[in-house]
Amino acid sequence: MCKLSALVVAIIFITSCKNEEDNANLMNENFNPTKEITQEESIAISRFWTSDEAYRIKRFVERNGWNVKPSETGIYCYVFNKKPEAKLAKSGNIAIVEYKIRLLDADTTLCYASEKGKPQEILIEMDNVESGLHEALTYLREGESAYVVLPHYLAHGLAGDLDKIPPLSPVLYELNLIALK
Repeated sequence: MCKLSALVVAIIFITSCKNEEDNANLMNENFNPTKEITQEESIAISRFWTSDEAYRIKRFVERNGWNVKPSETGIYCYVFNKKPEAKLAKSGNIAIVEYKIRLLDADTTLCYASEKGKPQEILIEMDNVESGLHEALTYLREGESAYVVLPHYLAHGLAGDLDKIPPLSPVLYELNLIALK
């Protein structure tokens, strides 16, 4: 791993710690942010980040009063406009959706939204969109709306989208599955 990447990962790791004592222990005289990190250290940092992110997502879900559990991959899907008799989305369907993508920051900052009156078509499991979005769509029925929280590794990943979504950011989708083809 290059020295710059090691520095970025170390900074993220240090700033993610929950208290100053943890930071002080990490920033001892032996800490060298330009040192290349080992694969084991990289895995430990990744596990820490993923665990911390899961905690932050769970707190967000609880604060909003959503009585849902995460999927095996870590997605939270809160359906608020249920249509139990409607057709369930599945792989190979074309989903016609309206959406908003927000950050899980204090303001749930809006990053992107479909144009009003111009829904997007997504070929489930085939289109080039976030992998978590494909999974989330398969939890919905035609006509349903949901809030879906995707962890960073199912959204825009390590780098973000290099525009409005920062690196390692979980995102909140407001989805409206208008129709299935």
